[in-house]
Amino acid sequence: MPLTRMPRPSAPTAAAVLAATLAASFLSGCDAAGLVDGGGTAGPGPARAAGVAPLDNPDGTRPGLAPLASDADRAEARRLVETLTVKGRGPRTGYDRDEFGYAWMDTADGVPLARNGCDTRNDLLRRDGREVRLRSGSDCVVVAMTLHDPYTGKAIAWKKAEAAAVQIDHVVPLSYSWQMGASRWPESRREQLANDPLNLLPVDGPSNSRKGDSGPASWLPPDRSVRCAYAVRFAQVAKKYALPVTAADKDAMLRQCGG
Repeated sequence: MPLTRMPRPSAPTAAAVLAATLAASFLSGCDAAGLVDGGGTAGPGPARAAGVAPLDNPDGTRPGLAPLASDADRAEARRLVETLTVKGRGPRTGYDRDEFGYAWMDTADGVPLARNGCDTRNDLLRRDGREVRLRSGSDCVVVAMTLHDPYTGKAIAWKKAEAAAVQIDHVVPLSYSWQMGASRWPESRREQLANDPLNLLPVDGPSNSRKGDSGPASWLPPDRSVRCAYAVRFAQVAKKYALPVTAADKDAMLRQCGG
């Protein structure tokens, strides 16, 4: 069983929070929710706070990646990482992005947000963006927003015309998962991994390009304050999909959380 926190009884579920937030984007002029329908570009505006800490967001439906600051949280993070199995990284032979389904499909059953009429990329931009603007006449396509990038800590005023400035990162890269055993999975399970919001973060494009298919031993977010949280998210995905990690990656994750 994955190590996650028990939700507070009085709080709405993460899925309910996300559903309410995304539903707001269907309403014209709902600026109180930080969402505005229509074309155009978003002003710089204030960035969203860093988001939700991963221990409080075990299904990935809430935005961002807040740091883990307390000793108790960091101890819990280390316990999670310790549960991961270790294996050497296999060959990349046969890997192709299409082995995980076409990019940003809405039909990967078994993960949150599947079959909601909006592709995964736009779901994630709406989940994490602030001052989101949608294409005129669309309930889905994001054309502008402000993103608080969890990897660098900077605010990005993003426009669809400059799409590469924000990329959707697979926290556990698809090529990494292929080398750690996903090559033997049924395609439906690979499609889940590729479209699971737990494994997806909108981030600064250049930082994501530098990451490539690296594990935590080779690449960590430039913002040191979020590195333990990143390690936790990597571990959460690996645990959910029964993926091993390399010994070097496990050691790196433990070090980021004080181990």
